Amino acid sequence: MAASRVPALLAAGARVAVVAPEVRPEIRDWDVRILEREFAPGDLDGAWLVVAAATPEVNREVAAAAEARRVFVNVVDDAAAASAYTAGVLRRGGITIAVSTEGAAPALTGLIREGLEAVLPEDLERWRSEARRLRDDQRAAGVPLERRRPLLLEALVRLYSLRRRRSA
Repeated sequence: MAASRVPALLAAGARVAVVAPEVRPEIRDWDVRILEREFAPGDLDGAWLVVAAATPEVNREVAAAAEARRVFVNVVDDAAAASAYTAGVLRRGGITIAVSTEGAAPALTGLIREGLEAVLPEDLERWRSEARRLRDDQRAAGVPLERRRPLLLEALVRLYSLRRRRSA
């Protein structure tokens, strides 16, 4: 589970430390600090987000240490012990979408995120750029707010149509 969280943390610019008695081989290939040993509360000093992805006993210990230090903690498979949730975050093309079941159903959160990944276009950055350009143009032209969203939708439909024609 920890290995599945590290890439997103690194992509977000986090400095990651992995504390575990055993570390999976792929983790050694990443730019992370590895502490191959049992967890110690002092491991959280200086952190602002912790992911507890060990046994339930270790996760409870990590959560207690995080709470004592007022550090956000994502506790895998124990929403009641968590102060942060991460499974439902999708980042693509400068857009971030978050889905939450308030920790009640993390598997559902993950499925919804995967569904969004499947339906959102790969060129979402282009959509974002078009929306920004259109907003700037509309502001400069004094287009009333109530007209802006329909015009954006028309512009995005044109982009979508162009993409479909190119792929056909």
